[in-house]
Amino acid sequence: MAESIKQQEQQRMDRVVAQIKKAQKKAQKNIATAKSDTQAIQDDFKNNLRIKTGTYSGMMETALTVRQQQQQLAERENNKTQAAKRLDVLEKMEQKPYFARVDIKEQGEQKQEKLYIGLASFSDEKDRFLVYDWRAPISSVYYDGGLGKVEYTTPVGKREVELELKRQFMVEDGKIVTLFDTDETVGDQMLLEVLDEGSDTKMKSIVTTIQKEQNKIIRDTDSELLFVQGAAGSGKTSAVLQRVAYLLYRYRGNLNSGQVVLFSPNQLFNDYIDQVLPELGEQNMVQMTYHQFTNRRLPKVRVETLQERFEEENQGIDQKIKAVKDSLKFFKVATAYSNYLEKNGMRFKNIMHNGEIFFSKKEIRDIYYSFNENYHLGNRLSATKEALIKRLNSKVAQAAKTDEVQKAVQDLSQQQLNELYGDRPRNFENGDKELNFLARQYVMQDYKKIQVAIMRNRFLNINAQYVHFLRSVPELLELSEFELTKTAWGAGIEKTISMLKQRRLSLTDVTPYLYLYDRITGKKGERDIKHVFIDEIQDYTAFQLAYLKAEFPRAKFTMLGDLNQAIFTKENSHTLLSELGTMFPKEKTKVVQLTTSYRSTQQITDFTKEVLVNGEKVTAFERNGKKPTIIVDQDKAALVNDVVDILAKNDAAKQTTAIIGKSLAECEALFNLLQAKGVQTTLIRTENQRLVPGTLIVPSYLAKGLEFDAVIMWNADQKNYHDESERQLVYTICSRAMHQLDILALKELSPLFETVDKNLYHLIKR
Repeated sequence: MAESIKQQEQQRMDRVVAQIKKAQKKAQKNIATAKSDTQAIQDDFKNNLRIKTGTYSGMMETALTVRQQQQQLAERENNKTQAAKRLDVLEKMEQKPYFARVDIKEQGEQKQEKLYIGLASFSDEKDRFLVYDWRAPISSVYYDGGLGKVEYTTPVGKREVELELKRQFMVEDGKIVTLFDTDETVGDQMLLEVLDEGSDTKMKSIVTTIQKEQNKIIRDTDSELLFVQGAAGSGKTSAVLQRVAYLLYRYRGNLNSGQVVLFSPNQLFNDYIDQVLPELGEQNMVQMTYHQFTNRRLPKVRVETLQERFEEENQGIDQKIKAVKDSLKFFKVATAYSNYLEKNGMRFKNIMHNGEIFFSKKEIRDIYYSFNENYHLGNRLSATKEALIKRLNSKVAQAAKTDEVQKAVQDLSQQQLNELYGDRPRNFENGDKELNFLARQYVMQDYKKIQVAIMRNRFLNINAQYVHFLRSVPELLELSEFELTKTAWGAGIEKTISMLKQRRLSLTDVTPYLYLYDRITGKKGERDIKHVFIDEIQDYTAFQLAYLKAEFPRAKFTMLGDLNQAIFTKENSHTLLSELGTMFPKEKTKVVQLTTSYRSTQQITDFTKEVLVNGEKVTAFERNGKKPTIIVDQDKAALVNDVVDILAKNDAAKQTTAIIGKSLAECEALFNLLQAKGVQTTLIRTENQRLVPGTLIVPSYLAKGLEFDAVIMWNADQKNYHDESERQLVYTICSRAMHQLDILALKELSPLFETVDKNLYHLIKR
């Protein structure tokens, strides 16, 4: 019986594949036609266009002809692009036309409908749907419902259907390998098939295995803040990428990929995920790291890198100062301080010309505060610039009348005069007016830098302003709440001043620095962005998140992370959710928890979750494998030999391995040792590198979000990992492993593993 069902389903799939191939030929024909039309339009334009400039009507005729040709070319190019995009999707569908079938019965209907769900919608020449897009409203019943009555959401409200069959297919090259009926959202059998596959240098789409909780994340359209707390390997990042694809499908025509921004933990991760959306037939959204976002605003200032942030020593007073600057209270203080600047306290710089003061900072300050109280910061700055330009123009007019300038103009060559005329018609009433015009142009050339300085706000002294703000903090904030004295805070200010003199800023300082500048200049943020996604949210501060909300005022936010993997914010990460609750309307905030870890085997998950103390709940998916191994050697040479042996076994099992060290320095040292033994590895030095096949050596702070068949944790000894604050880092490293985890330590194992039940791992001491 089962075999006959498989045969029937295969016959149906063969018919669909045949239709897909016909559609491919049509798309190819459309591409060829668009190319041919484009060439014909270009040839016609080249051969027949007559440029008429003798009369106004002739120029208008020429312009209209050119515009018409541009529109025709744009139309053909768009046709070609759409056809090429469709062809790409069809080629993917030929390999796997669909992955599921649901049989439903609408309320009040007797007839059963058979719906097949795949990567994209596909209909035959008679417009009969053969495949439904996984993002279509009706497809939700596959992901959410068991057999029986199921609700799904449409743009016009909820609908109820009777779900009578749910069938899943494993397909390769258009052939059904296996199929099974299930009452589950996505059957364990299908999930196990996918999870047992090896890791890759690129993240794959999960549309075939989306779980019910993940589907809630993907299809949410109401929340202004969707906060996803997910255990390591719970599929939160994958779900969010499918969410982007869903939103682009759901709001097609009103939302494009350029209006969606993803903040990722590092550039390496950007490279890892960059094929997910194209695989789903969508363009990638804007992807950047927070460092890139801030750094692009400050081209002349060197902002602290990810490596520097990880390796910096923030202990004692420095840590407490950082806690102040990272807090939501500090954001509110910065807002209050900027409001105060409407009345007093603005810092300005002289505008210089040829080594002399042209507009003094006192003159600029007087102008700035001459406007009434209805002028807020942005308006006040605009009015000041306008007033300065007027004064500049007045000085230009005065200078143009001087004998010195008049004589200089008369001595210019014809080429120099032509430069002064520019594109302006040379029909002056008389010679005096022509001379006056040229004199003004001559002076403006000399004063050009002054004009640029005014228009680009170069008279603002933002460095002095930021320092003044920091000095004002003790009057605006109770430092004792952070166990800080005014003296200690003052010492911290001196460190910041020292960095500013070197044109450097810490990541802690750069956000309030930019926020203050934006407030002063009246920047309204990037108002065209509609969705912002922030991954690894646990490593952001409350100030940074408040700033991003101000920067994208019209965007809905999706934030995801694992509070157990906070390697920068440490324990402060656990207060994030409560602080976020004050930034968004409660009724528009939704929190989703993903507790099941799918990445790792049950043995690895059971081990890693015990590394945590008072951590969030983590549940292992029932996928069996080997227990993690801990090896403790008495000398470094033996430890390196163990790495070589493990790599040889992993290579034989065709497993990709990542060796994860704590810092870049120790990764470099191990790379050199392995190279001396003839072992081929790739050292990931910076986040700008690309992931490549084979064994990788990765510093811990660059491993976020990645996964590997096998992980070797290097130097997991007491000397390297001894502080309680590093527990989350250890958890992050270990939870990268999918199938195998080996932990290597020199002489004495890190005490952070003492919380783990000894029955959950193999211990080898030599």
